[in-house]
Amino acid sequence: MAETPLGDDGSGILRGILFMVGATVLFVWMNAGVKLLSPHLPVVELIWARSLGHLLFIVAIFAPGHGWWRLFVTRRPAVQVARSFLLIASTSFFFTALGFVPLAEATAVSFTSPILVAALAGPMLGERVALGHWLAIGAGFCGALVITRPGGEGANPYTLLVLGSSGSYAAYQLLTRHVGRFDPPETSVTYSALVGTVALSCVVPFFWQAPDRLAHWLILGALGVLGALGHYCVARAFLWGPAALISPFHYIQLVWAAGVGFLVFGEVPSLWTWAGAAVIIASGLYIALGEARATSPSSRPSRGG
Repeated sequence: MAETPLGDDGSGILRGILFMVGATVLFVWMNAGVKLLSPHLPVVELIWARSLGHLLFIVAIFAPGHGWWRLFVTRRPAVQVARSFLLIASTSFFFTALGFVPLAEATAVSFTSPILVAALAGPMLGERVALGHWLAIGAGFCGALVITRPGGEGANPYTLLVLGSSGSYAAYQLLTRHVGRFDPPETSVTYSALVGTVALSCVVPFFWQAPDRLAHWLILGALGVLGALGHYCVARAFLWGPAALISPFHYIQLVWAAGVGFLVFGEVPSLWTWAGAAVIIASGLYIALGEARATSPSSRPSRGG
């Protein structure tokens, strides 16, 4: 009798959903920590702490089973370095924006990343993008414009940094997909944190400012742990169920962001934020479900016996 895959039963899918929901909670609290520290510490220091904590966590998880030296062996070093710098750029844009943009608004705009992946998949990877996907991509950008309202009354120019973060992260995801043909995922995850940690370690001494409160030290140390645990939960989530079922629960992060933003910072999301987020989420779900249908076994031509 064949062994049942992890996500084929209802309990497995439920575990996957719980892992994804747990990841969103961790990401929101990490972002809240960045927002709390932004007025007190340089953003370079926050990004460095995030990268270092992530690297230590990854090595501690993977080194015992794979051998620490194997984590650093790559067949495409240039691509690994490029994608790592894209991740640092994405983190830099987003962490800088968090000092000036409400938590829920930044989270909502960041949801454009999957839409940008769909838009860039054609020119970067040569993948065919269907007309329906292009319409969804256009709608998603309209949703982003509803939130950012460039040039309009009450517009926050720092939301453009969140769009820059989403664009960098989309390119990072596409390069990750590309390099996955040559390197194991453990190597890619390690390089994601390694390059940023090394580069920022050369820069952070010129910006270093010691936290003046114990609470700030604790939050600074927690940034990398929260981020690494969040990404680990995402990876575990997809082991327990199909991406088409698990991915939509990523959008619950907006609810936590709105709640934490209100409780910790007294922020109340505007109607523009909710309206734009609804359009972006609907567009992202349409693209995700379309990709799931395109890659499902039932959508492929059957072979004659």
